Amino acid sequence: MDTKHMVGAVFGTILKVACAAIVIVFVYKGALFAYDFGYRIFTEPAMTEGEGRDVTVEITMGRSALQIGEMLEGKGLIRDSKLFYIQNLFSDYKDALKPGTYVLNTSMKADEMMQVMGVLPESGEEEDGNSDGSSEGGMQQGTEGSIANEAEG
Repeated sequence: MDTKHMVGAVFGTILKVACAAIVIVFVYKGALFAYDFGYRIFTEPAMTEGEGRDVTVEITMGRSALQIGEMLEGKGLIRDSKLFYIQNLFSDYKDALKPGTYVLNTSMKADEMMQVMGVLPESGEEEDGNSDGSSEGGMQQGTEGSIANEAEG
């Protein structure tokens, strides 16, 4: 075997090892990202601890959970709109977020915001018994709850 073939074989081996190392690094980074994202779906904390600040949001008819998440992220209520979308898919409030105007707080977690903005079928019976038309029965953890669109149904 001459030197030319020997150098080619060594170079080919180095190239294969480098490609394998790059693939391993990408797989490792992808696995870390997937684990972190999956973990955050169920454990994402509120934006602030303590009292936080109240933020008024308006959800219009026809907005998807992803669009609502983008709005909440823009107002500083959540960190990641895509994470909110996935959390909504796994929650009891999938397809239950109602149009209206809501007062949310930066100390609320995403599931608490969904409780304020969404109505479960079981909770609709409780609202029917409220004859004065107020929405205070559905308030959650120190928030001012839903302000409008109780007639939505």
